[in-house]
Amino acid sequence: MFKRFYPDIYIDSAYDIDYEGLYNKGYRGIIFDIDNTLVEHGAPVTKKCSDLFDSLRAIGFDTCIISNNKEPRVKPLADACGSRYVSKAAKPSPVNYIKAMDIMGTDRNNTFFVGDQLFTDVWGANRAGIMSVLVKPIDKHEEIQIILKRRLEWIVLFFYKRRKH
Repeated sequence: MFKRFYPDIYIDSAYDIDYEGLYNKGYRGIIFDIDNTLVEHGAPVTKKCSDLFDSLRAIGFDTCIISNNKEPRVKPLADACGSRYVSKAAKPSPVNYIKAMDIMGTDRNNTFFVGDQLFTDVWGANRAGIMSVLVKPIDKHEEIQIILKRRLEWIVLFFYKRRKH
């Protein structure tokens, strides 16, 4: 029942992922969410974030940021990170995950997604047929509609973790 929402990998932070290991396994493209995945909700790009993108390029990855936010939020962050982007992505629709792969010239077999929400980020990646990586949200202070979704996510994650043990 909940499997469609399960991530392939669940890790503390986008900054803790073994990117070199995934590159060595054949992955070449990474699609990222922004808010609470790379930076706090609504925050500008941080040095830690831009350094991550520099290291990903050095490894050989191409990146694309997809966000349900509008372009004025997404473009400055993507530009600061040297990444391409898709704004107003309508996640969990798989359409813009596929568009991001087209932009990068990658496909379902060599692309993965990193995000902090099950019902938008992970479900969309799963629907697009790409590996999904769920990270814990950076900031604990969130908008009320996200707080409500987090309560439901706890239920799904309870069964996900139980299945893994």
